[in-house]
Amino acid sequence: MISLPSPPPPRHHQPVAIVLGASRGIGRQIALTLSSANYAVVLSSKSTSAPLPLDTPPPDPNSSASTITTVAAEVVSLGGTALAIPSDTRSPASIDALFARSWARFGRLDALVYNPGAIWWASVQNTPQKRFELMQAVNATGLYASVQASLPYFSAHDWAGGRIVVVSPPIYSRFFRGKAAYAMTKVSMSVLTKGLAMDWEREGKVGRGMAVASLWPAASIESAATQGSTRAEPELRRDLRRPEIFADAVLAVLRADAGRVNGMLDTDEDFLRREEGISDFGKYAIVPGATPRRIMPNVFPTLEVEEQADEGRRVDSAKLRGLESKL
Repeated sequence: MISLPSPPPPRHHQPVAIVLGASRGIGRQIALTLSSANYAVVLSSKSTSAPLPLDTPPPDPNSSASTITTVAAEVVSLGGTALAIPSDTRSPASIDALFARSWARFGRLDALVYNPGAIWWASVQNTPQKRFELMQAVNATGLYASVQASLPYFSAHDWAGGRIVVVSPPIYSRFFRGKAAYAMTKVSMSVLTKGLAMDWEREGKVGRGMAVASLWPAASIESAATQGSTRAEPELRRDLRRPEIFADAVLAVLRADAGRVNGMLDTDEDFLRREEGISDFGKYAIVPGATPRRIMPNVFPTLEVEEQADEGRRVDSAKLRGLESKL
């Protein structure tokens, strides 16, 4: 477990959010939205670039020209506070360094948003081992390392009101079809959300304001991944939404009561409808007047069982081996 420097650095006056996978698309918009809500944002991904000349318009947010460097410049040009720190989510050491640099600059951590993602949609037969290992490293292992890295920093301020938001789906069987390897890595992220939420319930951290939740798009969102198909078939743009819907849902999770969102696996649309009272999502459509097709089920299966509270005899391997965290 990471040891924090003593004495701690001065505590920044704004809440601080680390957004991993912030170089373009949804991650970029999350950074902009959180900044507009008075968060200082720490932007991280592998993509960096040389600073653009002053007064240069930002690049296409779904292109490779959009990097954490250009997104940080956008945030600052709009009056916000941003720090761009490159990292590789496949490397726990790189993630540890990201959190350490953020802490040294701001002296606090209020939110972690994990947006990096590797994707390969194909049958098991057509998914090479290396593809699976890449997805496992970026999606599941990268998230686990990021959560582990964040815990000492949340602990430093007595677990007061911190949030983790994970970009991963509700769990249902149709999600596995045609992309089993990808689904293994994404669903494991949702399992971590559920399991960490249970840990925090046991440990009394939810009562202090800590919560972890997962969000997933209810309809497809415009991104670099959609551009190839929409260039070939422009009509497909009618089924796309702007990334603002997802960023608005992330901000709503950060503002919600911890007990209402801890352990939640939900979609952006459903959460905004239920918790924010939004009924008209037309402003998020790429094509004005269009109603993007919902790609997620209308109702998700419950994961709880009748004997949910029955744990039997608790076993804690860390205690048995004398490795229990002191956080």
